[in-house]
Amino acid sequence: MSILFVLLMFLLIMSISYFCQPHAAQSEFKPQAVIAPQTPRLKREFGFEIPEGYGFHPGHLWAHKESHDDARVGADKFLTNLMGKIDRVEICGVNRWVRQGQKLITLHSDGTSVDLLSPVEGVVMGINNDAFQNPALIMQDPYNRGWIAMVKSPDLTINQKNLVQGSMVAPWMQNNVSRLNGMLSKLSPAMAQDGGQPISGLLPRLAADVRQKVVTEFFLS
Repeated sequence: MSILFVLLMFLLIMSISYFCQPHAAQSEFKPQAVIAPQTPRLKREFGFEIPEGYGFHPGHLWAHKESHDDARVGADKFLTNLMGKIDRVEICGVNRWVRQGQKLITLHSDGTSVDLLSPVEGVVMGINNDAFQNPALIMQDPYNRGWIAMVKSPDLTINQKNLVQGSMVAPWMQNNVSRLNGMLSKLSPAMAQDGGQPISGLLPRLAADVRQKVVTEFFLS
């Protein structure tokens, strides 16, 4: 009986020791190494520089197919021009699954925050640290060095069908500017213009209620 008691006590002590001592934490996810983008070929149409092979979400983030199921994502020129400058970038999180049309990033400028929707569905596999540390890159070179994230998208080919692509991009951009000018002529006549790109840094200068209507209308958030 004493031997049995000793064995039971030994097992009890071993069990307590196992559960009390800290275990090695699981290794954290490390974003995959991201290859630097190739400089896109730009063509000028309707006063806009359009990168060939890029697809644009209606909320003004673009996606470029890098491989069978990898898409590089960034902000388009309409958005960056409207914001004027970007002080800070936030992302939903690396190794997180996002749906097409779900919030992916938030851009901050002069106290104004804009949530932007993912152009594709998949897992955020990497971010552009250069752009996060120096958001001015997103303004200066939105289609190349200012890219924001890399997304592993198993249904990339299907997702691309929901994006504005090819010959439709320039007319779509022009239509956005026309709609913006029409909206401002009613809501904020002093900020309206006849044509061309939006006034640089226009968004933070709008009255709060007008700004929210512009964000909802053009960025869908």
